[in-house]
Amino acid sequence: MSGVRRCSRTACQRVAVATLTYVYSDSTAVLGPLATYAEPHCYDLCAVHAERLTAPRGWEIVRLAPGEFTPPPPSHDDLLALADAVREAARPPAAELPPDADAELSTVEVGRRGHLRVLKDPVLGEPLT
Repeated sequence: MSGVRRCSRTACQRVAVATLTYVYSDSTAVLGPLATYAEPHCYDLCAVHAERLTAPRGWEIVRLAPGEFTPPPPSHDDLLALADAVREAARPPAAELPPDADAELSTVEVGRRGHLRVLKDPVLGEPLT
């Protein structure tokens, strides 16, 4: 599941539960709940690193909702991704499928340009558009 964000600290593999941002003009570090989207100038932290966070000398730390950092519950998208992964793992390899199985599995690549592919329709024998 790609929706799970990890802690930004080096070598930490825990799930992120808080987001750290800096306000340089005020010499302030703001630690709050996990942001909805990952931003390039923010740092996602796990509960351990969020609790142990210290700021440089002369800086202030503003903790929004201190002690309430918990991992987010699984979203609907996470559950769908998990279900799709289980279905894909349960699908037999193409060699074990009967010849009339799924037309999608028997498409033939007829051209390629960069990351794009042109596939031939197995029924009509002409390129798919």
